[in-house]
Amino acid sequence: MTQDKADIVLDARGLEPPEPMVLTMEALDRLGQSEKLLVLLPREPYPLYRALELNGFSWQTEFQSDGTVEVLIRHQTR
Repeated sequence: MTQDKADIVLDARGLEPPEPMVLTMEALDRLGQSEKLLVLLPREPYPLYRALELNGFSWQTEFQSDGTVEVLIRHQTR
């Protein structure tokens, strides 16, 4: 996944919990209906997936060779 696919990129790899979740949820509050948010994380964010599901977002996860987990998030289409 390349960063140019996203309107907003949040690099949370160097942050301690719960900062990545807090910053991701804040970014989602500002995300437009047609925009995409790319979150870069050091591990797979299982709690985030549940929050996304409950709040009407869809996501795509990719694992990079350096260990980075990329989660591309968008509003679910109705």
